[in-house]
Amino acid sequence: MAGRAHIPTKGSALIAMIADEDTVTGFLLAGVGNVDLRRKTNYLIVDSKTTVKAIEDAFKEFTTKEDIAIVLISQYVANMIRFLVDSYNKPVPAILEIPSKDHPYDPAHDSVLSRVKYLFSSESVASGRR
Repeated sequence: MAGRAHIPTKGSALIAMIADEDTVTGFLLAGVGNVDLRRKTNYLIVDSKTTVKAIEDAFKEFTTKEDIAIVLISQYVANMIRFLVDSYNKPVPAILEIPSKDHPYDPAHDSVLSRVKYLFSSESVASGRR
């Protein structure tokens, strides 16, 4: 179908992660981790020593790889690179912001939720409903 995002089917699509150590470890124990032939992982563990540049580079790498279908990013990490997260507009890979143990979820900062609210508010205004 025209206009639909295509996920490669040669293998399985991956989930990438950018989060704190505890969150990444939990998902790795659930089987999300992957290391390719070049020894590149599908996750970045963010701690106090991780630079914003490293987070930006990981986000750009994960969102351009063809074998990644979803990028999970801790919301507090997404806030560090909010300009990149908000400007990302492709359907695949989907960017999902998740809470972490030390930083509670704030729906006001969730880019997906704000886009959904915008779409519904635009539709209701366009159709004359409020």
